[in-house]
Parts: sequence; structure tokens; C-alpha cells
Amino acid sequence: MTTIAFSADHAGFRLKDELVALAREKGYEVLDLGVNDGTSVDYPDMADALALALADGRAQLGVIICGSGIGISIAANRHRHIRAALCHDVTTARLARLHNDANVLALGARTLGPAVARDCLEAFLATPFEGGRHARRVAKLSGSPQPA
Repeated sequence: MTTIAFSADHAGFRLKDELVALAREKGYEVLDLGVNDGTSVDYPDMADALALALADGRAQLGVIICGSGIGISIAANRHRHIRAALCHDVTTARLARLHNDANVLALGARTLGPAVARDCLEAFLATPFEGGRHARRVAKLSGSPQPA
């Protein structure tokens, strides 16, 4: 069974909690890495916690949330095994998986409403990686270039 790790800073914890509930409702195992209240934290620390959970196998996919989604996605993508995609709608969430094999969905709690965020998560989880012509490009993102 797929385990999804969720991590958010103080701006994103409420949206995280809603998406954790949705993932559980859909039958996924959930690893909630916090935060669980509005106490200020640094988003790079929350991205690092999620990256560690994916690296050590506690989760296979992740969701990260900060105010805009920008800072936490930049921080997460500093880890070579992370392909975090900042998504704003169902189309970007679907294409992040389909073409980029994104393993982390990044969302902005202050830029998306909860209904759109839920739709993004559902599209992200429902879409498999297409592979094919995209596989060579995705391999380069993780430091494994393939011959042309």
C-alpha cells in the first residue's frame, strides 16, 4: 500500500489536515510530519523532514504545503530524490505525475481554496507516470542521465 507523507509549515497546517483526512478516506496510509498548529516554523525544515521520509522508505509520495507553496517546493527540490511540483489546478497536478513523475505535490495554502487543493491531490494520486519519452528526462533530474 502506498504511504503518503504530509508536511506543512504554520501557514499550511489547516490545509494539510484537510488533505490528510481525504487521503485516509481514499484508503492511503498517511505519515503526518506536522506541523499541527500555527506556531511559526521554517518551511525548509518541513521540506527536509518530508525528503527524509521518502529517502528512508517510510513513504512513497509526499505533499508539502506552505503559504504560497513556492518556498517549500524550492527547499524540497534541493534533495536529488525529490521531484516536487508546485500545482495550482487539476491540470498541473495531473501533468506533474504524467510527464514529470513528480513524487511530491506542493501546494500553497494562501493561493488555493480547499476544494481546488483536494482536486489537485486526487488528480496527483490517480495519475500514473506515462514513461516513454519522459523517462530519459526524469532520469536526468535524479542525476542519472541516459544516452540520447
